[in-house]
Amino acid sequence: MRQKGGFGPAAAAFLTFARVEKGLSSNSLASYSFDLNHFQAYWEKRGQAGFPGPEEIRHYLDALRAEGLASRSVARHLTTLRQFFRFLLSEGQVSEDPTALLAAPRQWQNLPKYLTGQQVDHLLSAPAGEKPNCRRDRAMMELLYACGLRVSELCTLRLTDLNLDLGFLRVTGKGEKQRLVPVGNRAQEAIREYLSLARPELLKARSSPYLFVTARGGAMTRQGFWKLLNGYGRKVGIFRNLTPHVVRHSFATHLLDGGADLRSVQTMLGHADIATTQIYTHVVRERLKGVVERHHPRN
Repeated sequence: MRQKGGFGPAAAAFLTFARVEKGLSSNSLASYSFDLNHFQAYWEKRGQAGFPGPEEIRHYLDALRAEGLASRSVARHLTTLRQFFRFLLSEGQVSEDPTALLAAPRQWQNLPKYLTGQQVDHLLSAPAGEKPNCRRDRAMMELLYACGLRVSELCTLRLTDLNLDLGFLRVTGKGEKQRLVPVGNRAQEAIREYLSLARPELLKARSSPYLFVTARGGAMTRQGFWKLLNGYGRKVGIFRNLTPHVVRHSFATHLLDGGADLRSVQTMLGHADIATTQIYTHVVRERLKGVVERHHPRN
């Protein structure tokens, strides 16, 4: 497919569209940029101009597999190219979408890793003590588990997003979409303690719009919180694969295990499509199996 325009300017225009019109997060934009740069390097190395056709993109996906990329990573690259060429088609820069008939590589569905209830209890009790940073960390971890937040959502929360009187949190998720999530009693208690006894001491007369702050007065960063969480995990014997997303998975899994319906969990997680939430249906299946085993007369 040889159409008007060059790949580089088209990619830049697409990223601007994704940022301004679609409101994608900086993480999504960085992922798109990386994938497009990777493809551009491949395309230019082959001495090609214009835009590729279906066969050329298929060869590119084969090259990614040859590099040793997992099926999930190859599928992500294809998704980026799909979004890119849909944009070009809408802008009239190409006459057809070369990715339209390409199938994504088959992937095994990995069940999400999650903590047991006992592990969560141990983890949330790890920031013991009355130091300001301990109160802050305890409040952050309680809120993370109580609301199933993404780490970026947790770290960018503002004071105005929290309504403790009503017990709700306004969360701004992917694509700048907002949702209301209820906050449990234990998380509310930890946050009140943090706001009254720790946050003023951390700020030392400085001001900040962010809910969770560091001793320097800035907002807690994603990387900083990951490091804290890992440290507390090691403290209670959780040494491997502990990330904020594991706590988010634990929130969803424990809700479903307790009888919550999938639509409610979808709303609280901020998933645009229930298909994303359905990865947790292994919990529902196990619960239904247990119900049949306990109550069916032929069991």
